[in-house]
Amino acid sequence: MDGGAAGACRTAGPTRLDRALWRALGDLGFFSLRVPETDGGVGLGLPEAVLLFEEAGRALLPGPLIATHLAAGAVPGAATGETVVAAVDGGLVEWLGEADVVRGDTAGAVPLRSLDPLTPLHRVPAGRAALDPVAVLLTAAEQLGTAGRVCELAAQHARTREQFGRPVGAFQAVAHLCAGILVRVETARAAVYAAAVTADPADIAAARILADEAAVRGARDCLQVHGGMGFTWESEVHLHLKRAWVRTQRAGGVTESEEALAAALPAEAL
Repeated sequence: MDGGAAGACRTAGPTRLDRALWRALGDLGFFSLRVPETDGGVGLGLPEAVLLFEEAGRALLPGPLIATHLAAGAVPGAATGETVVAAVDGGLVEWLGEADVVRGDTAGAVPLRSLDPLTPLHRVPAGRAALDPVAVLLTAAEQLGTAGRVCELAAQHARTREQFGRPVGAFQAVAHLCAGILVRVETARAAVYAAAVTADPADIAAARILADEAAVRGARDCLQVHGGMGFTWESEVHLHLKRAWVRTQRAGGVTESEEALAAALPAEAL
């Protein structure tokens, strides 16, 4: 879903999940990407999934994408998009009201007013659960998609918006903001792609930390480049920031990744 498609939902708050879109994603193999071909899936691996979820993040694609993807092959209908699967993630559940299947205990769930208008949330009494490293990495991939998109938006605006007869990108302060966004994007991209190949928990933790920073700081700096225009409903910039903030709460958040990375360091490095 591009920024224009997202705009139709912006003023209405949390929206209903588009089931036709969900089935279309299933037909395209979005959810069955890593299911073996012998079981009716696409038969690809984690690197390909990372590329797919990066594009989903870039497009602000709504819905419990990761939960349904991880359930493919285990929950009937998840692979084809006929079944929407949500999952308890710490103390939060995304899209609980639209899910056909929820993995985890949702007893006592209460709705929250979500910062992101395209991600309805419920809070549940949380017990500490083991993190799925694939969920952590795919969240990082979505964050990378957001980081890449806001980098494009910032550069485009800096080239075309004029003040005092010059493009705003000609001013040093704006140029430095755009350069910083790009550096964080490319650093995170290298880490996320490497983690997709190695699947090492420490690499995944590092990728998540860098991707969260690239998405949140990148979206904030992109807003700075746009000024007040970035907060209008006609713009997708603020939606990327809000989605990035919500994603930072998923899969243990950055704190869990920092702890995992610290635990992986050799004793002499501490």
